[in-house]
Amino acid sequence: MTDDAQVERARGDAPDGVLVIGAGPTGLLLAAELSLAGIPVTLADKATERSGQSRALSLQPRSVEILHSRGLLQPLLDDAVDQVPAGHFAGLPVTLDYSSWDTRFPYQLGIPQARIEQHLENHLAARGIAVRRGLELTGLTQDAAGVEASFADGTTMRTGWLIGCDGGRSAVRKLTAIDFPGRDGRMSAVVADVVLDDQRAESSGRWQLPSLVPRDGAVLTLIPLGHGVHRVLFTGPEQQLLVREDPIGFDEVSEALTNWYGAKVVLREIRWASRFTDAVRQADRYRAGRVFLAGDAAHIHSPTGGQGMNLGLQDAFNLGWKLAAYLNGEAPEELLDSYHDERHPVAAAVLANTRAQGVLMIPDDDIACLRETFLDLLRIPEANHRLAGVISGLGIAYAPGDHPLIGRRMPDLELGDGTTVAGLLACGRPLLLELEGFAAARVLVRPDGYVAWATDDPEGQPDTDSSNASAVWSMASSSRSRTASSAAR
Repeated sequence: MTDDAQVERARGDAPDGVLVIGAGPTGLLLAAELSLAGIPVTLADKATERSGQSRALSLQPRSVEILHSRGLLQPLLDDAVDQVPAGHFAGLPVTLDYSSWDTRFPYQLGIPQARIEQHLENHLAARGIAVRRGLELTGLTQDAAGVEASFADGTTMRTGWLIGCDGGRSAVRKLTAIDFPGRDGRMSAVVADVVLDDQRAESSGRWQLPSLVPRDGAVLTLIPLGHGVHRVLFTGPEQQLLVREDPIGFDEVSEALTNWYGAKVVLREIRWASRFTDAVRQADRYRAGRVFLAGDAAHIHSPTGGQGMNLGLQDAFNLGWKLAAYLNGEAPEELLDSYHDERHPVAAAVLANTRAQGVLMIPDDDIACLRETFLDLLRIPEANHRLAGVISGLGIAYAPGDHPLIGRRMPDLELGDGTTVAGLLACGRPLLLELEGFAAARVLVRPDGYVAWATDDPEGQPDTDSSNASAVWSMASSSRSRTASSAAR
């Protein structure tokens, strides 16, 4: 950090270095992915220290899978609060069965966001990358050779590429003049971490999926975080009269709990509280020249279903290997455009399903009839499976090809001698798998675990007209990638 506006290099020469703005889960995972590929990376955040606020509470199965594939999962498992073997849609009482999907992790991993950030930050520190804190982005310009970022304290950094992971009010997005269309919130709610005296008979300390069915015009859910701390989320008529900037007092939270539970739950302390709305917005483009957006900087939506942090982590996992492949000279620049092409529709679908969940939670007699109809549909295994894939992220499929596996996540097969697909992906390189007893004879797996190409012909090769498959094939053909041959199990 400088006091005289000295221009710094962002870890390496401008054409190769990457500056990530925002040290939440998305920015931290992106930095880890770039570092794994040997890309010089700087991670900057305007906060002077991590907040420690729990915010998001769980990892969906697909996020658990991607962290496992990089060897990052075990510390999170050790530090998790609980495992919830199902998901929910609008808090309806028929849960989503994650076990209907082929995954080693058919559950939500209950772990507060703050702990995830701490473990990812520890991982980066072990790689020699520290978060540079207290840097508030105030200016951003780019040219054909790189990007120059300026900060409130006078620091200026010159870098090759910049990625905005700086949240829903993203300075990167605003300074790059990327449009953020959508709609403002139509309802307001409160989320808080609190200390309680909890005398409910059903309070076991285990996580329960939230019930978001309205009662007397209000909704409330309570989740134990351990050590006497609970997450409470509530909304009602009073909250609709307040704006986001209005302070959240002890009486407001206490009254909501008393109205819902009576004397069985007594508020003792508020650790952290915030208001949120059901606003939905999405950047119209995820790339502007040498600048990218990821996570909440690219999309905001209601937290219903617990998809937000997971959406950002999967943005990072998609962008990281693509930018690294281009900067390492292994892929053409066209591969970078596939980040928007693949992730923008995924986020649009999340925005749509959270809006649908919001409708189901409206305290209205006609909506109550809709909820009953929806419950009947959730009892149909095929419909339940479909929505479980949507909420968990396991059902994401990118551009399909002439084989049913193309564009889908590769199952974590056991390949013999203790080798698994996930284990082979830990180095962040693509895989060419030659398999017996599987749905295809040859499978080309991207570094993010999705199938770039597959064929039933043992001698087949990918169609070079596909820039994505062509780039991955080129990477897989290098000496740094691996070909595995085995009978799949």
